[in-house]
Amino acid sequence: MTEHFYTVEGHDTGKRLDRFLAEKNPQHSRSQIAGAIRQGLCQVGDLCQKQPDLRLKTGQEICLRLPDGQSQLVAEEGPVEICFEDQRLCVVNKPAGLTVHPCPSCPKDTLIQRLLPHFSTLASMQGLRPGIVHRLDKDTSGLLLVALDEETRLALSQLFSQHNIAKDYLALVSGACPEEGECQLPIGRDPQSRIKMAILPENKGGKTAHSQWRRLWLAPDKQTSLICVRIHTGRTHQIRVHMANLGYPLLGDKVYAPKPIAAKAPRQMLHAYRLSFCHPWSGEELHFQKAPPADFYATALNCAHLLQKVVITGNPGSGKSSLTKFFQERGFAVFSADQEIQKLYTPRGQVASWLSNHGGRDVVSVDGHIERDALFALFKANPLVKRDLEEMLHATVKAALDAFFAKQASHEVAFAEIPLFFECGWQNRPDLLSICVTCPQRERFARLAKNRGWSLDKASTIESWQWPEAKKAKACDLTVDNSADTLALKAQAENLLAKLNSLRQNDLAITRQTLTKLLGLSEHEAADARTPAA
Repeated sequence: MTEHFYTVEGHDTGKRLDRFLAEKNPQHSRSQIAGAIRQGLCQVGDLCQKQPDLRLKTGQEICLRLPDGQSQLVAEEGPVEICFEDQRLCVVNKPAGLTVHPCPSCPKDTLIQRLLPHFSTLASMQGLRPGIVHRLDKDTSGLLLVALDEETRLALSQLFSQHNIAKDYLALVSGACPEEGECQLPIGRDPQSRIKMAILPENKGGKTAHSQWRRLWLAPDKQTSLICVRIHTGRTHQIRVHMANLGYPLLGDKVYAPKPIAAKAPRQMLHAYRLSFCHPWSGEELHFQKAPPADFYATALNCAHLLQKVVITGNPGSGKSSLTKFFQERGFAVFSADQEIQKLYTPRGQVASWLSNHGGRDVVSVDGHIERDALFALFKANPLVKRDLEEMLHATVKAALDAFFAKQASHEVAFAEIPLFFECGWQNRPDLLSICVTCPQRERFARLAKNRGWSLDKASTIESWQWPEAKKAKACDLTVDNSADTLALKAQAENLLAKLNSLRQNDLAITRQTLTKLLGLSEHEAADARTPAA
């Protein structure tokens, strides 16, 4: 220990003890001085003084004992990416999973200990976090500024306190957040949990916090946003707390996000992207930018993955079911609107109940069965009954269809056979890709007579209730001509699969290109990230 002696002059009267001593010892921070006072290393007059906020009086004599110069930190070997360095400071790219400085829960394997072998001046600074002027959470990656001597540390700390250092972060958050926005809610220690921060009013311990963001990208399903956040203050967990409070928690955040959102990434998706400041000694304006690591890019790609939802439609007898069956035999998930409707036509089922209450009691038998010929006649005689029943059925089918696609979300493609796709008015859904199966009417009617026993009158009537085949084919994204035999249909189905795969790959390439540019990645870095899981 080294003893330092001071006498309070008139112009220092009324100053706090810790401030006075910090001014006399610029090589130490005010918090270090306050820590020494609380440890009983300061004597005012004849008394040991442990109150840093003691107000001084003229003529008081003070003795302060401070540890001798060497840090107690042990240097460690480990990879560290240094983006910039001179004699006074350095900028490093901290990887996720590495703690910045030692603490009781992490006494070793920290960034500052890895820096010691590179910068000997850090060893002459006091405390367990020499040179640290700001921090990043353990699982946050990105740019960190480190002072290499105490004088520079104090100068950089002043720049931070004056908001003269700009810090921008990239974050992947849940939901479609607004294109831009800000949050100025105060943040303090969560009274219910020591490891969490929370929105707290200032009279309850909250401190001023200001975050501002703009949205850079929105995933195709609108469930994930890539945002750039500038923090004007540096509160613990500031971005994580602010965005979670606004309803857009960070993907992978095990502390502030609901479990399903926390499970979407291996860590909280937060990266210190840009750092800008004026060098405290040279006056040079310095700007740094570092692309996020592979796990960030891979998570964004996974969020961009969108199930290719394919609808197969066409007029009666065209061969929709044959094409759907082929895809099912190839192992793809399929949905049939007709099968869903059949479930509703069971004896005493939903349709029977509806008809009994809407003027169709005559078509329901005593045992609850529906007489199909009688129902067909009712539809011809009373179009309003047909319309109202179809509205009920379409709503049920739509709910089942959406549930089917949601269940297949992790797959590449899924197929749904929906004969009345256009008649239901679903053609304006941008998430659905449509295929129309076509066949000349004469051939279709012949198939219906042979396979279903339909009369010409029945086939013609049902045909009249639907869009004309030419109109459907024009409105669809793709068409399949099923006027030939089964082998020809299978060949066309194989071609369809190739086209669908090509469309998916093209969408993926566009997404890769967009994210690569937004994240500032090189082609090599982008190639290192894994592709979305099938």
